[in-house]
Formats: sequence, structure tokens, C-alpha cells
Amino acid sequence: MTELTVSVLPRIDAIPAGDWDGCGDGGDPFTTHRFLLALEQSGSVGGRTGWHPSHLVARVDGAVAGVSPVYLKTHSQGEYIFDHAWADAWARAGGQYYPKLQCAVPFTPATGPRLIARDPAVQAALLAAMAQVAGQAELSSAHVTFCTQAERDLGEAQGWLGRTTTQYHWENRGYGSFEDFLGDLSSRKRKAIRKERERANAFGGTIRSLTGDELRPGHWDAFWRFYQDTGSRKWGRPYLTRDFFDRLHETMRDDVLLVLAEREGRPVAGALNLIGRDILFGRYWGCVEDHPYLHFELCYHRAIDWAIAHGLSRVEAGAQGEHKLARGYLPSQIHSLHWVADAGFRRALADHLEQEGQAVGDDMAETAAFGPFKRG
Repeated sequence: MTELTVSVLPRIDAIPAGDWDGCGDGGDPFTTHRFLLALEQSGSVGGRTGWHPSHLVARVDGAVAGVSPVYLKTHSQGEYIFDHAWADAWARAGGQYYPKLQCAVPFTPATGPRLIARDPAVQAALLAAMAQVAGQAELSSAHVTFCTQAERDLGEAQGWLGRTTTQYHWENRGYGSFEDFLGDLSSRKRKAIRKERERANAFGGTIRSLTGDELRPGHWDAFWRFYQDTGSRKWGRPYLTRDFFDRLHETMRDDVLLVLAEREGRPVAGALNLIGRDILFGRYWGCVEDHPYLHFELCYHRAIDWAIAHGLSRVEAGAQGEHKLARGYLPSQIHSLHWVADAGFRRALADHLEQEGQAVGDDMAETAAFGPFKRG
């Protein structure tokens, strides 16, 4: 007889890295044991951050067969699939929305596996366990964000509510060079990008793409300054600690691409990417000097350059940003799943998500029509 059990872990280091990583295919850097461990050991999650690790581990006859990165959340910050309006509505109705259960990679708007298992039955058990944990703890809800399409289909079959949102992604159509990519664009857009790159590269310095042992501790000192500048302007307090970047260097520098702009021997801007098996994930950008179009060059054009050179199929440039459209990044569907304890609130949310999904689909079609690619 086969016995399948699911347990909750309060720390990622409560499970060996080999057991956790052995449940997936290794293609997603964010759901690896080493990435989640860096978040916890650096103090970027846990403590007073509002992200309390509650990871799920499924075992079949005692052997680890599936895992999920899960957190007890006391707010909705750092998620990028926003439910603040839901929390406000629930509070106005007299309910307590927080804490909630969140299956996600903290501060990471990148699609990847969330029910990490090779057997669909184990994936279903992980999802059922999330709802059970949320229900037994009398939480308002449970959420699985930036999941795959297959995971969304499985969740909807189990009665979870599916949600569709949008990001902008660049797709590699078999290009051999950046010029090949430009050849797919309309003449006007092609000229605009060439002019933009020319102006960006005239900032008075050099741009380098660094990965693996090319990265040095001093690069992280510079990038920390960039990250803090961007964080203070966008959300008030940077989510990640300085120690996180040191741990990233120690355990994941082969998974990192840092595009660094230097002027007079001094780093002045940088864009941090993580390298998946077939996808380049743009994550953070920052600068200490403002130069025209340098942001677009480091974050978008250099990412395309690198993806083409290394045969990657896609660049995901992070959350939001219609300005990405003119640079060849087209709207793509993003999926999430939501379980709500209260039946009335669930019905209202289901109606809302149906209307929202239709609006997102219409907006994606309309936005794509204004893309830079040649018609037909």
C-alpha cells in the first residue's frame, strides 16, 4: 500500500538540498533550495518581514516526492500579483484578511513551478494540503502565484479560482544576432532602437556582462548601492538585505548575469538577471548616475543580446512596464490560483475574476497590435 503524507516545514534547511531539488528539473533558479535558503539565512524573509516560511513537503512511503515554497503572510507586499483590493473589501465586510497562506517565491515576479513534483497526484496533494492548512488555521485564503499553466489547470479542477494577469516577455524566434531580431521589426521601430542603443552606449564608459567567476565581491558592493536607490524610490524599503547578495555570490554566481556600466573605472549602473535553463529572468536595476537610455540598454537590449548568444528561448523582464513593448517585449499571460474560505466572498471573487480575465484578454490583444513587429 502506498502512503502519501504532506508536512509543513518552518525552515528550508529542515530538508536536505538534494531532496528538495530532486523533486524538480533544475530549470528554475528561484525555486532551488539554494535560492530559498539565501532568502532565509540573509534575513530577507522570516523574522519581522511578514514572510514566515511554511514550506510543504510531500512524501510517498517516506521518500520525498514533492515540495512547495509556502509562506504565512501578514501583508501583501512583494508579491506582484496584487490582492490589496481584496483585503480592503474583506476588511470592510468585517473580516480579517491577514494572515493568509502564499505559495510563491518572495519578491520574484517570475513564472515557475510551485507544485514541484513529477507525479500529478503528488501535485494535487500539495494543493489540497494548502487548502487544508489554511482551513485548519482559520486563515482567510491561500494563493499560488506565478504558477505554470498546467498547475493552474490542475488547481481549477480542484475548485480553486484561476486568475490571469499580464507581463511583457521577449521571445527568441531563432535569431542568430540582435540584427536578425531588428529585421523582424518595422522600419520605424528598428531605427528607433538603433538610435536608442547608440545614445545609451555613448554615456562615456563601458558595459560588461558578467557571470560566474567573472563576478567579484566589489561588484556586489556597487550593485547594493544601485538596488537601494531603486528600492527607496519605488517602494520605500528594499526587500532584500545586503547579506542576500553575498550568499547569492557564494552559491549561485553561475546562475547570475550582471550587466554593469562603468565610467572612469567606477560602476554607475547595473542590471541583475538570473539564468534559467531556457529563460533569462531580469530582476533588478539601479544607478548612481542618470544617462539617457542606459536603463533600456542594460535591462532589455543587453538581455536580448545575451539570450540570443546563449540560445535561450525567452527573456522575462519582470513586472509591469508598457515601455517594454516598443523594445520587442510582448504581453504574455501570467497565472495564479486562489482558495477562499468564505463561500460568499468566494462567489463575489469568482465573478470579479471572470470579468477581469476578459478585460485582460482584450487589453493584451489591443496592446500586442501596437507592437514593433512587422505586420503579417
